[in-house]
Amino acid sequence: MSIFSHGDPEKITSPSACFVSGTTALPPNGEFIFERSSTRRDFLQRSGMGFAMLGLFGLTAFGENAKRSGNNPLSPNPTHFLPRAKRIIHIFLNGGSSHVDTFDPKPALTEYHGKPLPIPNLVTERPTGNGFGSPFSFKRYGQSGIPISELFSDLGEHADDLCVIRSMQSELPNHEPALMMMNCGDNTLSRPSMGSWLTYGLGTENQNLPGFIAMCPGGHPIKGPDNWRSAFLPGIYSGAFVNSDHQSVEKLIENIRNPRLDLKTQRRQVDLLQTLNRRHQESRKTDPQLEARIQSYEQAFRMQTAATDAFDIERESESTRARYGSSAQGRQLLIARRLVERGVRFVQLWHGKGQPWDNHDKIEENHRRLAGECSPGIGALLSDLKERGLFEETLVICGGEFGRTPTVEQSNAGKEKLGRDHNHYGFSTWLAGGGVKGGTVYGSTDEFGFRAQENPVHVHDLHATILHLMGLDHERLTYRHASRDFRLTDVHGRVVHEILS
Repeated sequence: MSIFSHGDPEKITSPSACFVSGTTALPPNGEFIFERSSTRRDFLQRSGMGFAMLGLFGLTAFGENAKRSGNNPLSPNPTHFLPRAKRIIHIFLNGGSSHVDTFDPKPALTEYHGKPLPIPNLVTERPTGNGFGSPFSFKRYGQSGIPISELFSDLGEHADDLCVIRSMQSELPNHEPALMMMNCGDNTLSRPSMGSWLTYGLGTENQNLPGFIAMCPGGHPIKGPDNWRSAFLPGIYSGAFVNSDHQSVEKLIENIRNPRLDLKTQRRQVDLLQTLNRRHQESRKTDPQLEARIQSYEQAFRMQTAATDAFDIERESESTRARYGSSAQGRQLLIARRLVERGVRFVQLWHGKGQPWDNHDKIEENHRRLAGECSPGIGALLSDLKERGLFEETLVICGGEFGRTPTVEQSNAGKEKLGRDHNHYGFSTWLAGGGVKGGTVYGSTDEFGFRAQENPVHVHDLHATILHLMGLDHERLTYRHASRDFRLTDVHGRVVHEILS
């Protein structure tokens, strides 16, 4: 581990466990630049009995950083330019749903079902054989006539709100690196997640809740907390994980309330503790870890009422709960609406632990079951956001880490498994709301759905576009770590202006 790193983020379990305060500077050209304190200062503070730090303290504004925004690292920040969206709900079909079975119909593939394709099969993780036509029917919906599979027919009424990118590309056909690329912008190295970058750059509108929440029923997806970690960003920007398989609020957000003390007594207890902490901090004003601990107690206290209210879907009408459905996916979609309604910046919804959409065999049976668990809730979410006036400022994203092959997967013995292998060469992701041009299909794969052909969109481009919709320039939202300015898109990425309204 680098001496300049923030330590092991996996040890940070509180949603407000650690942070480094920052400041917003306005240079003469009028462009906002986000500045955050660097942990190289920690190294200097521990060198030469702290005298190295004294020199740095006089040369930088680090001593003033803690005063920013009332000493709260999650307070709202100014954007680089006028945002189109204020919040994001990311529906993650982890495991990789099949684009040719959902939003990218391929009639030519049906023609070549059971036959070798007239083009070479691309190299994927496992061997594949003949063409495998979709077992699902497609229908055109709305004035735009976007074709949608029967699997997601609940989205038909929202076809004119959807922007389907059919030409997505990633770099590797394996779950772990593909998940890291889609979430963190890098295949292998430890990088902050997209939700962490957004809360770092923008803060959040509700100081009583975490700015970034990740929900997954049943446990963690593949790579677990790496998918929502803050890495070298301050720990306050990590995603707070919730196992949405639980139905009671007490289980959803465990240990948030003290069963033995009332709020008034707890407030007195926290005040005493904070007084002692502040006294201890007087000689350690440049220690971000200590300030983080102080902030974590405050947010935990405030969350007791705000979080229990936000996660309690029993406060919704029976008709609203029925629209979303009784599945774990439906419940977490309803919770997501309640969270963004209360100002949470980024909510990520995983379909389930492991990689449920990873259907190497029995794809017809498995995809139908999985879509049945989430499709009604997604349709209800889009309707609900519109009815509550939230749709225009909420960006909804749906997709997996990659797609699947148009050819059938083979076992080691050469037997067809009636499933599809991973396909990172071309796949689909759709977006809605938040400044996206609805009723749009952008890009395309080849006639069989193997490779992005027209207007390819790399994951870096998707990230750049998402940040742009949120009012952030992906080239200017940076963080200095290990003597380098890092960003979500690394040194790549272009904003796909063609899909913006």
